[in-house]
Amino acid sequence: MSVELRTPTARVCERCGRGERWDETLEAWQLATEDGEKKVGNPHCLHEWDINGAFNPIQGN
Repeated sequence: MSVELRTPTARVCERCGRGERWDETLEAWQLATEDGEKKVGNPHCLHEWDINGAFNPIQGN
């Protein structure tokens, strides 16, 4: 029986559209880009990330 822990690699704010991706090298969230444009969103937003109770971090049996 093998269980693997998954972690999110991308997230988007449901309020302002800010997009971020996880950078393995920096071990930190970094701004995502789409069509060469940074997905900054609103810097004053209290971000509501799209990672919710539907995300299951446990993968496997």
